Amino acid sequence: MENKIGLRDQTVQSTMLLAIYGRAKASRLFPDILRDDEAIRIINSMDYDFTQIDKSYGTEYASLCCLLRAKRLDERCLAYMRKHPNGTVINLGSGLDTTFNRVDNGVVRWYNIDLPDSMEFRQRLIPAHKRCTDIAGSVFDYAWLEEIESADKSVFILAGGLFYYFEKAQVRELIARIAEHFPTGEIFFDAQSKTAIKISNRLVRKSGNKGSEMRFYVNNAQKLKEWSPKIRKVESVLFFGDLWKEKRFKLSSKISMWGLDKLKMGFLVSVIWSWQTV
Repeated sequence: MENKIGLRDQTVQSTMLLAIYGRAKASRLFPDILRDDEAIRIINSMDYDFTQIDKSYGTEYASLCCLLRAKRLDERCLAYMRKHPNGTVINLGSGLDTTFNRVDNGVVRWYNIDLPDSMEFRQRLIPAHKRCTDIAGSVFDYAWLEEIESADKSVFILAGGLFYYFEKAQVRELIARIAEHFPTGEIFFDAQSKTAIKISNRLVRKSGNKGSEMRFYVNNAQKLKEWSPKIRKVESVLFFGDLWKEKRFKLSSKISMWGLDKLKMGFLVSVIWSWQTV
């Protein structure tokens, strides 16, 4: 059955379509990097004209960015579950993210958190698994912290594509509050430099969305250690690595991939905290 789009245009919520479209497109082209069958299914089920989105997020490079972000999130999440097979994963700003479908180990406890209209839209397309709990609300409404059950007091938090749309002070407070609430854990998210954010804003506007300005940027990830005395380690993770060397990609894509990593215009950030003294 076809699904009518129910999100308002020109909003942060409507950007949830950008990532899943890019991920689905790149997944079809490069399944050896990551095959996201759920994303492909969702895009195919939608009664929606993706022509405008395809102009920006359907390019080889842009769609690869979406795919590689998903791959890096998967890798980090799987690493956490190897150490904590019965652990707890929290997906902040879950949108139409399909990470659970790719990494589920059969026992992990999973929480999806997003704004009410975004969550309602998600539930129409991605029915929650019995070990998944959907929480409708803002991630900055800290009541959700009390709803999380963690057997070993550790958590792994995904925040793919979320923080860009908020102010630095908001993101800083959120991470500090999380580190104060859970004894140990890791939050993993993607970030861009100030220069890259300007470029990304032009890309989002090209997709037809002029109401979701990106604000948050990271020029030096190590400075995030100052955000909480509980933070023990901050690490930057490259998007592409040596992938740009492969001949199958367009020259323009290879140059952009190289530039994103080598010029530190975009990367993923791991923030690990613990209440134990070092």
